[in-house]
Amino acid sequence: MGKWSVYYKTAFNRIKPDFVVLSVLLILFGSCVTEFIPETTEKKNLLIVEGLITDLCETYKIKLSRSRPLGLKYQVNPVSGALVTVSDDLGNNYYFHEKYPGIYFSDSSVFRGKTGRKYSLHIRASDTLGLYSYYESASAEMKPVPPIDSIYYEKITVREPDVLSNGTDNCQIYLNTHDDSGNCKYFRWDFTETWEFHLHWDFPNYACWLTEKSRKILIKNTSGLVKDCIIGYPLNYIPESTDRLEVKYSILANQYSLSQDEHTYWEKLKRFTDDVGGLYDMIPSNVPGNISCITHPEEQVLGYFSVSAKTSRRIFIKDHFAGQVNIYSACASEKISNPGDIPGIGSWVWILERNDFTVPPYVVLTSDKGCIDCTVRGSNIRPDFWDEK
Repeated sequence: MGKWSVYYKTAFNRIKPDFVVLSVLLILFGSCVTEFIPETTEKKNLLIVEGLITDLCETYKIKLSRSRPLGLKYQVNPVSGALVTVSDDLGNNYYFHEKYPGIYFSDSSVFRGKTGRKYSLHIRASDTLGLYSYYESASAEMKPVPPIDSIYYEKITVREPDVLSNGTDNCQIYLNTHDDSGNCKYFRWDFTETWEFHLHWDFPNYACWLTEKSRKILIKNTSGLVKDCIIGYPLNYIPESTDRLEVKYSILANQYSLSQDEHTYWEKLKRFTDDVGGLYDMIPSNVPGNISCITHPEEQVLGYFSVSAKTSRRIFIKDHFAGQVNIYSACASEKISNPGDIPGIGSWVWILERNDFTVPPYVVLTSDKGCIDCTVRGSNIRPDFWDEK
């Protein structure tokens, strides 16, 4: 790999008058647009609780926030300075400490959930007037969960190859599990995706990894089946409009055991989020959770405190999928010997110059830093598990 240097160049004298006029028009027309916020009967400033404890030795997280008006649903309104504890049926209390605004963490060296035990969440939080209110979840038993039997994928041909293209392949990922004991009839899953992607040129930061957590509600009820067996559950679908499958892809699935009440909660929430967007973007007040306000019983509380055993399984996919999108197709693909002699270069230009004895010497120009530095989008730190099979 050659040596590269990257520097930023501005050239205001090269801005064309037409560009200035267009920019002014865009600003003027953009200022005339007003967002329409429909009237709603949803109450504001309700406490939202997101929390999960498991039987694994890991740090548990409780997130506290207040609901926003409909037009502000994507703005976080954290609840800071709360007292958050979890108690078990033996009288033990475990404290959660606020590390980030509204996000409280347990100490993994002190607290670890155990199957068969019952747990409840306790919160003391102040309202907008500074008055304290006390909240408590219903006591929930941590039920055991079986291991995930397998995760596998199927290549889905969306378009057959022809004389104009090589075709298009998508990817469907499935999960199998079962429980011979009959103790687990209500399942929930979430997953974390990690994939490697490469830039067009061999820059120092040309290879990176990107990790995203699922925001889907994935649940299954086996209470009506003869056996608690799940075959071919559709865990995740990867279309061609992403570069997840370009180099190497990994998915880590987590499996949880639910009570019937919690399954009902997720089922109702799923119906709503399928219509309006991602998980916890906006929780309707007609989806009750398992948390109540002790100080003011009439006050509604949104969200759920989950108590569940947890098992996990990971697979890697390194296969050829036809027709995958090239995220960096708009980036520079040509070498330029002397950019200073090229008229009409934009006002903001990233210039990459090769600093070795390449003959002839060349540079690459781009107006997008992401075209020459993959850390704009991901991380250049290789995951510890990446070499696993």
